[in-house]
Amino acid sequence: GGGVGWAGRGLVVDIGKGRIVREGSKFALLSFGTRLQDCLAAAEELGAAGLSTTVADARFAKPLDQDLIRRLARSHEVLVTVEEGAIGGFASHVL
Repeated sequence: GGGVGWAGRGLVVDIGKGRIVREGSKFALLSFGTRLQDCLAAAEELGAAGLSTTVADARFAKPLDQDLIRRLARSHEVLVTVEEGAIGGFASHVL
């Protein structure tokens, strides 16, 4: 059949570059895969407890955005990776 016309424009995604979704200062949650919404919900709860939390979306495991990871590690007391939980997965690349 015929498709539906689309008048919008997509977003340009830089290959190998993550993005900051929410800015904070104490904790950083680095999401990979489908866990971004969970990280945002956790950041809300942490914020309600007075803990300022950054949420970043890694977007890619290969190539890994090392600049983003270093920036998060330098500017936060705690950096946590959040993913589906594969052994040898994203967190192994970050280490």
